[in-house]
Amino acid sequence: MSEALKIAGRFAVLTLLFMGVAAFSNWPRYHSLPEGVGVLTLSFGHGADRRAACRPATEEEMAKMPPNMRRREICPRGRPPIRVELDIDGKRMFEADVPPSGIAGDGPSRVHQRFVLPAGSYDVTVRLRERPDGDFAWNAERTIHVDPGANRVIDFRAAAGGFIFY
Repeated sequence: MSEALKIAGRFAVLTLLFMGVAAFSNWPRYHSLPEGVGVLTLSFGHGADRRAACRPATEEEMAKMPPNMRRREICPRGRPPIRVELDIDGKRMFEADVPPSGIAGDGPSRVHQRFVLPAGSYDVTVRLRERPDGDFAWNAERTIHVDPGANRVIDFRAAAGGFIFY
């Protein structure tokens, strides 16, 4: 057998192999979502104010402390949990008391929740409370449109004024 025929045979085998790989790389089609639906994602990290868990020191506690360390309030290292609520078209879809992260419970509370919704417009209300005994300090209401296959996101940044809708 000639060298040219061997090279042509190898080329033919490789061509068939690559054609097979190319055919199967796009079949069967994978869809992460069914047709006609989109995703609304509530995802953020936020640390509640540590002062929310402070309490007044008793006289006995003050007496036990050295004079240079006496404080009127005792504030633990950890943060209190945050309360998050999400309503879609007036129906409560998510509510949770989210504990802080970290070994000492002093990190931010993290929320990540996905809602698969039929494409369309929705009235969304989201609330966040940083103090266990307080009111919801952060509120937002928006009408959003979810397109088929799209991912809409609700984020929270206190420095930017609260909830941000993408």
